[in-house]
Order: sequence, then C-alpha cells, then structure tokens
Amino acid sequence: MGFNEFIVETLGLTKLPQHLPTLVIATLAFLVVHQVLAPWGSRRWFPEAYSRKSRRARNNWSIHAVSQVHAVIIVPLSLYILATESKERAQDRAFGWAEEVGFVHAIAAGYFLWDSVDAIVNFTDLGFVIHGVACFAIYTMSYKPFVAYYGTRCLLWETSTFFLNIHWFMDKTGRTGSRAQLINGFLLLTAFFGVRIVYGGKVSYEFIYTLLQVKHEIPAVYFWVYGLGNVVLQALNWLWFYKMISALKKRFSSDEQVKLLRVDTNGHNREENGQTSNGLPHESRTDMKVDLA
Repeated sequence: MGFNEFIVETLGLTKLPQHLPTLVIATLAFLVVHQVLAPWGSRRWFPEAYSRKSRRARNNWSIHAVSQVHAVIIVPLSLYILATESKERAQDRAFGWAEEVGFVHAIAAGYFLWDSVDAIVNFTDLGFVIHGVACFAIYTMSYKPFVAYYGTRCLLWETSTFFLNIHWFMDKTGRTGSRAQLINGFLLLTAFFGVRIVYGGKVSYEFIYTLLQVKHEIPAVYFWVYGLGNVVLQALNWLWFYKMISALKKRFSSDEQVKLLRVDTNGHNREENGQTSNGLPHESRTDMKVDLA
C-alpha cells in the first residue's frame, strides 16, 4: 500500500493527498522563518533587545515572529475564502468542500506541524505540545472532508494574534506602557472581543448544532475531538479575555509605571520568579495559544 493509499483508505482523508505538497512547503517555510529569517532580522533591527537574551528567550522571540507571519498570511486568505464561498458549500456545513479551502487549511496545518515539532524539541511545557498536536490533528482531519466550513472561520481568530504579537514585541523592545502600546492594547481587546468572543461564540454555537445533526454519520472520535475541543476553546477565550483586561489595567496603572522603571544592576528589566518586568506571567512560547484547537 502506497502512502497516498494509506492516507485515503486507512485514515479516510480523501482530500489530503493533493494538498500534501502545500502542507510540507508551509511547514518548511515556517521553519526557515524560525531558524533563519527571524534571528537574522532580530539581530539586525533589535540588536540590544535580542542579543542579550538567553537561548530560550531568543527562541521564544522567533516563535512570535513565526506566529506573526502566519497571522498575516492566514487571515487574508480566510477572508478571501469566505468572500468567494458558494451557496452550495455554505449550505453543507458538515461535509462541504472546495479545493481553495484545502489550500488554506494546508498552510494552517503546516504551521501547527512546525509548532508541534518546536514544542517537542524545545520542550518547556506539555500543554504546548498537546496544543500543537491537537491543532494539527484537527486541521488535518478536515480533509475527510469534515467541518471545513467552520475550520476556515476559526482561522479568523488569528486577527487578535496579530495585535497580541505586537504587544509582546513592544514589551521586549522597551515600549511597555507607551502610548503606542496603549493604542495597540485597545485594538487587541477590540479584535479579541469581536473575533473570538462575539463572532467566535456564534460560530461555536452553530458548530455544536451541526455536530449534533451529523453525530450518527461520523466516527465517534470525530464527534468527541471536535465537540470537546470546541467547548474548551470557547471557555478559554473568555478566560483569556478576562486576563487580558486585568493585565492591561495593571500595565497602565500609575503604580505599575513606577515598577517598570526598576532595572537590575546590569540595566536590564527584571524577569524573576516566572514574572516579567511588567508583572505579567513570563511566557515561554506565544502568550495565548488560541487558534482552532
């Protein structure tokens, strides 16, 4: 049995073989950004902020760079898919398919495959490994085809990731508490609330309804993986939104601004006991892993 036959006949992913090259190319492209382009650009444009960091911190910096590249690519592509969606495909939310959807999902799956590998190689927390593997599995399973209609819509959640990464880079380049970060923080909260809470809540409800309608037409593993994943992620969106509001309030309070001015004997911001210099939890990877997973 050949590899394509294994994918189609054993795994049941009938639409994956023709999009497998895109998935592989996307994975390698994100790897190049992570290992080559992000370190090169960071040393060139942020020599002090980047070079003085530890190996783990520099890797985390590059992870955010890859995350930003993915967000910049995947959101416009997803919007294009929604804008050109046919009435027939929109009506079949469970099993509808289009090859352009497969192309976009291949890029997303490639990103999550890269993310999974990095989470394992540069291991810091089991949760990051589980997140990457789960996201990769979910977008790969859409090639059955199954709920590709919702998969593309959930990729729009990356809109808030764009502002989240900017917020993170401002922290690391000495712009914490600046007016620019305040404006970006407002855009971050607006995007997060609009895309993940309001729109995401609507999509989540419709997804559960569709899942229950086709419960007896799909393998049990599909029902439980997608069903539980959907509920957990929407709950996490609300939790993270609350934490973001609390963090931003703390960051721009007058007392916190005084703390931000404190530096260690080397003139660098403190990062002790798992806390960054702004009092927020120190992140080893992206701040909020809330893509479709």
